[in-house]
Amino acid sequence: MTAELPSTDPSALPLRERKKLRTRQALIDTALELFTSRGFGGVTLDELCDAVEVSKRTFFRYFVSKEDVAMAPTQDLWRTFLDELETSEPVGRPLVELLQETLFAALDRMTEEDWAGRVLLSRRLAGETPSMEAHGLHFCHETSRTALDTLHRRLGFDSLDDLRPQLALDLLVAAFHRALDRWTARVSTPTRADLATDMHSAFTALPGSLTLTAAPRVAPG
Repeated sequence: MTAELPSTDPSALPLRERKKLRTRQALIDTALELFTSRGFGGVTLDELCDAVEVSKRTFFRYFVSKEDVAMAPTQDLWRTFLDELETSEPVGRPLVELLQETLFAALDRMTEEDWAGRVLLSRRLAGETPSMEAHGLHFCHETSRTALDTLHRRLGFDSLDDLRPQLALDLLVAAFHRALDRWTARVSTPTRADLATDMHSAFTALPGSLTLTAAPRVAPG
């Protein structure tokens, strides 16, 4: 298991907890820097720990693998989404809207300096590292399962066999990944605000994708 994210302002935490957060952030920053400059496979876990001056035992208090630390920026967003989902108010609105607003609320909490820059480095590494993509799929599956459990516990759907909550989550994740792809491909250095814009565009396109008509292409002339 990785370390939990703080639910409050880090400056309000006890000194011991602030030190733990600084160590975790140093591991993330150093890992992304080394993996980017030397390649993911070109850096051993021992070398990463030596660069941060921590033991491997300390590393495993925060992360389960090199893939885990390299993908921490986006994984932190989704852990915060799960945290937000515990308190999101349904008030009778469509579930898909609740999920989207919850993810936007999580994005608003990604206030660490240069969080977007870390996401960009992580996404570029993932694009050339199959083991990171595999780790991401596993994390996505576990996150969706936890989110589904939360929805059933808090919202009281009639049946665990109801496919609609799972499909709503699947649509959210798919739209987010399309937004993340568009965000990563931006010509200028993308910001957190740019990601919010691309997420909004992807979510707006969802209803139309479900009613998009399939028709044969008409040859010109």
